[in-house]
Amino acid sequence: MFRSDWITPILGREFDRMSYRPIALVVEDDFLQRASAALLLEQTEMDVFQCESAEAAELVLQKVGGAICFMLTDVNLAGSMTGAELAGLAASRYPKIKIVVTSGNTAPPLPSGTIFMQKPWNSLDLLREAGEACHH
Repeated sequence: MFRSDWITPILGREFDRMSYRPIALVVEDDFLQRASAALLLEQTEMDVFQCESAEAAELVLQKVGGAICFMLTDVNLAGSMTGAELAGLAASRYPKIKIVVTSGNTAPPLPSGTIFMQKPWNSLDLLREAGEACHH
C-alpha cells in the first residue's frame, strides 16, 4: 500500500548546491534488497532516496527528478505500477537519468537506453553503472 507520509521527509529536503553529491533513487519493495542497494551506493559518496513503490518514486521524481543521475528499480513493486512502467515514465520526463531495471525473472519490454540486470546482480556491476552515470 502506498503511504505518502513515508516520503514526506524526503520531499521536504532542501539541497545545498554548494555541497552537491550525486543522487540515486532505489525503488524496491523488499526492504533488505532496497537497503542493501542503497548502502552500496551510499559508499560511493552518493545521496540515495529509497522507495518501495513506483507511486512513491514518482513523487520523488516530480520533486527532484532533474537532480537524480541514477535509478535502480525492481520490476515487481508495491502499489499498482511496475518498475518497467516507472522506467518508461522516468525516461520520458528525465532523459538524463541512467535507469537500471532488475528482476529475478526475464526482462520485460523496457524503454530505449534502459539497462536490465538479472537478480542476483553483481555489486561491482551496479557500482560501475552508477559510477558511469553520476561520476563522469
